[in-house]
Amino acid sequence: MSALAQVYAYHERTKHRLDRYAASPPTLDWDHQPDPFRRFAGCETLALPLRADDSATTWQDLFANPPAPQPLNLPNLALLLELSLGLAAWKQYGAARWALRCNPSSGNLHPSEGYVICTGIAGLANGLYHYAPAIHALEQRCRWAAASRDSALYLGLSSVIWREAWKYGERAFRYVQLDCGHALGAFSYAAALLGWRLELVPCSDTQLSALLGLDRRADFAAAEAESPDVLLRVVTTEALSLDELLTASRQGAWQGQANHLGGEPQFDWAAIDEVAAATHTEQALPVPPADEAAQTAVAAPLPSTCALPAAVLIRTRRSAQAFDASTVLPRAAFYRILDALLPRPTQTPWSLWRYSPRLHLVLFVHRVEGLAPGLYALPRHDGAETSLGNAFNAQFDWTTPEDCPPSLPLRHLISANAQKAARTLSCHQDIAAHSCFSVALLGEFAATLAQHPAEYRRLYWEAGLIGQVLYLEAEAASVRGTGIGCFFDDSVHQLLGLQDPQWQSLYHFTVGGAVTDTRIQTLPPYADLERIR
Repeated sequence: MSALAQVYAYHERTKHRLDRYAASPPTLDWDHQPDPFRRFAGCETLALPLRADDSATTWQDLFANPPAPQPLNLPNLALLLELSLGLAAWKQYGAARWALRCNPSSGNLHPSEGYVICTGIAGLANGLYHYAPAIHALEQRCRWAAASRDSALYLGLSSVIWREAWKYGERAFRYVQLDCGHALGAFSYAAALLGWRLELVPCSDTQLSALLGLDRRADFAAAEAESPDVLLRVVTTEALSLDELLTASRQGAWQGQANHLGGEPQFDWAAIDEVAAATHTEQALPVPPADEAAQTAVAAPLPSTCALPAAVLIRTRRSAQAFDASTVLPRAAFYRILDALLPRPTQTPWSLWRYSPRLHLVLFVHRVEGLAPGLYALPRHDGAETSLGNAFNAQFDWTTPEDCPPSLPLRHLISANAQKAARTLSCHQDIAAHSCFSVALLGEFAATLAQHPAEYRRLYWEAGLIGQVLYLEAEAASVRGTGIGCFFDDSVHQLLGLQDPQWQSLYHFTVGGAVTDTRIQTLPPYADLERIR
C-alpha cells in the first residue's frame, strides 16, 4: 500500500464501533506499567529553580495586558519548563501514589518527552538537554563545541509510543499525537507568561531525530525508542539555521544512556509501526509564515473574568473523573470558552499554530444558561460553515442563538435532549452526559491528508491544542474539563448525516461541574526538592 493508503487503513482499523472496540490488551497489570519518567544515566544534571509561585500575571491579563518579554536566562527557562511539562501535583490513595503534570495525557501515561537546545544562556553550556520533570532538572545529552554566540532557545518534543500502547493498544498512535498537541499548548501558555512567543520550525523527522539524538541506537540499546515530533523556537531570541543546529549536534560530545521503561504484559502492535512509518517525513513539511497565514479574521477576544494567577490555574488544572449532572454553566462563560478557540494569529496558543483551522466543533449542549439543549456547531473558518452545511443532515437549521456575540460563529442545529446520544457516542461514558456540554472535534480529513500522509499527525496536534484551550478555559470558568479518546467514530458521523471520509471525528471533550473524590489526597509537586533547594 502507499503511505496514504496505510494511514486510511490504520484510521479505519482503529475505530471503535458499537459492536466492537479497537484492538487493545485483554488485561492490564497496573503494578507493571511503563515508567512515566525517562532518565539518561551518565549525564551531567543541572537542578532548576522552582519559580511558579513567583509568577503573578493573572489569567485575564495574560490576554488583556500580556507581560513584556522577559530576559532569556536560566530562571525564566526553568519557569517555562515547570509550567509546561513539569509536575502539577502528586496524588495518593492508600499505598498508591502517582504524579500529575501541567500537560495532560491520555490515561496519565505521558508519552511526550521534552528537550532544550540553547546557546548563550548564562549557567548553561551550549548544547542539547533532556528535561527530567520528576526532579525538575536538565540532563545534558550533548555539549556543543561551538563558541558562545547570541542567545538562542529551541524546544523539542518526542514521544515514547509504548507508554500509550501498553494500555490502549492499536489506537494509541492517535492518543500520542493528541498528547503532543496538548504539550504544544502547554508550552505556548507557559511561554506567554514570560512574554515569549513560540514558532514551529520546519524540520523533518529524520532531521529532528538527529538533532535530539533519538537516532543514536547505542544510547537506547536497552530502552524503548522515542519518535520525533516537533521543534519550536522562542521567537524573541536569535535564529539559527537548521543546518547550523545539525552541524553543532554532529560535532558535539554526547553522553547518557536511556533507561528501560518496562511495562507488562508486552504486545507487538504492528499497525502502530505501519502508520508511524507511513507518516514519517524525510523532508520538512512547510509551515505557513506569520505574515501569510490563512487565518480567519476575527474580532478582539471576549474578555475573561478570571483573576487567578495564570500559574495557579495551570498547576491546578485537572481532568474531571465525574460530573454532578446539575451545574448550569453561565452563558457568558460558555461564549468565552468557545471564543478562545477561534484562531487569532496574535493570541495564545494560536500564535504558535499558523495553519488554517482544520478542525471544527459539534457541541452537545446539556446545561448552559439561556441556551436550548441540543446540537450546535462552531465552524472555525469562513468556508467551513458552507462545507459542513452541505455535508450534515439537511434538517439542521444553522441559526445563530439569540444574544450570541457577532464575532462568534456558533450555530444551532437542532433542539433536543442530547444527553443519551452524547453518552452512547462516547463509549457509554456518563461524563459526556452529566457535563454542561460535550464536544466532538471534526477534522477536514480527506483534504488534509491529500497534502501529505504526515498531516494525519498534525490533525491530532491541532485537536490536542484545542483540548488544551478547553481545559484551561474551563478552569478559568470555575468548572472542569476532560478529554475523551474513546468514542464510536462512525456512529458520530451517522448522527450528523456524514456519508464519506471527507470529515472524521478525531477527539471528544466535555466540560461541567466536577465531582471530587475526597478519598484521594493531593500533595505538592516538588515538596522534597523545595526542602533540598
